[in-house]
Amino acid sequence: MKELIAVPVERKQKNVSALPYHGWVGPCNQVSLLYEGFGLEDASNYDSVKSFTQLMWPDGHPRFCNTLHTMTTQIEELNKLIWLMIFDSYGLGEKWESVMINYKSLVRFMKYMAPPPGEYEKGLFAHTDKPVSTIICDDQVSGLEIEVNGQWIKLSLSPSSFCFVVGDPLKAWSNGRLKAVNHRVIMSGEKDRFSIATFAIPVEGTIIKAPKELIDEQHPQLFKDFDFMDFFLFAFSKPAKHIDSGEQLQAFASLSPPISD
Repeated sequence: MKELIAVPVERKQKNVSALPYHGWVGPCNQVSLLYEGFGLEDASNYDSVKSFTQLMWPDGHPRFCNTLHTMTTQIEELNKLIWLMIFDSYGLGEKWESVMINYKSLVRFMKYMAPPPGEYEKGLFAHTDKPVSTIICDDQVSGLEIEVNGQWIKLSLSPSSFCFVVGDPLKAWSNGRLKAVNHRVIMSGEKDRFSIATFAIPVEGTIIKAPKELIDEQHPQLFKDFDFMDFFLFAFSKPAKHIDSGEQLQAFASLSPPISD
């Protein structure tokens, strides 16, 4: 991944997308002066991976391309396996085909620079994820924190582990049973942090709706059915900037008073 970070800025700037945070984002006040991230859309598609590496390197860097495609394919399979486990836990295992959300993977390659000596600085602001779910793999340099009962807890992942994050749409799909956790990155120490996040982005036209099996008298429907992309674009719109990230789903799709996470 350090090879990717070392690519000249003029090539990084070719990694663009019409969608928010789907392309390259350099250090900036809007996100963080410590942050840099690249975006690879439809990441399990070999042609997409090849196009990305050809943007970054004149020769396409075949070794990087092949390694990246293998990794993204395996992570997508892992994500589908976790989803199937979720479906099964709600008694929907035999109906998985009817409740599965069709999606493409967005992979973001992220670097968080070390702050000045002795200081703690925000590498990424607190937020809940807007894709359906996220799988995070990092290089064991700490920094990722999650909020639990108003307290921030630092995660320390082992070399062979990963972090699965429920996004706002999956919370809506589960009718509030799954929780979209608030998380952030706080940097300290002398080492840069590198991480790879794979986001599940539903295909165009996907409607997020809770299965009827998850709605009853004890569990009334909490969120209206909604088009994923409408919600995603709302979350990054000017009106939504004044709404706490964890409250954006409630503001966009709520059918009831806020529920406690």
